[in-house]
Amino acid sequence: MRILQPAEWSKPRGFSHGVEIAAPGRWIVLAGQTGGDEKGDYPTDMAAQVASALRRIIKLLAEAGAGPQHIVRLTWYLTSRAEYEAAGPGIGAAWRETLGKNFPPSTLLYIAGLVDERAKVEIEVTAFVPGA
Repeated sequence: MRILQPAEWSKPRGFSHGVEIAAPGRWIVLAGQTGGDEKGDYPTDMAAQVASALRRIIKLLAEAGAGPQHIVRLTWYLTSRAEYEAAGPGIGAAWRETLGKNFPPSTLLYIAGLVDERAKVEIEVTAFVPGA
């Protein structure tokens, strides 16, 4: 996987502009993961919901024999810009705990709401595991 970063562009923080994949392998596509726990309960704060969603993503990737290093795209749906910005330090800690130093291409969208009204974030993932 090669990160796409034109020399004249400033390097983005926390994501990459794109990746190129030129290898045989397996694609993994995950449904959007929200910040609820295994019982369907949601913490009230954004950072805790992001942490839960990221842990769910890592667990699903592991089911496919993949890890955070295989993520090639994230799409985030967030219900509040203010809450997201205020939760920055907690989200950063959750990112380091689950995704480490992997910064795939990401899109963040602010939306009016999610199907479960308690959810503040939903994250979709596309991953690629190179063939042997």
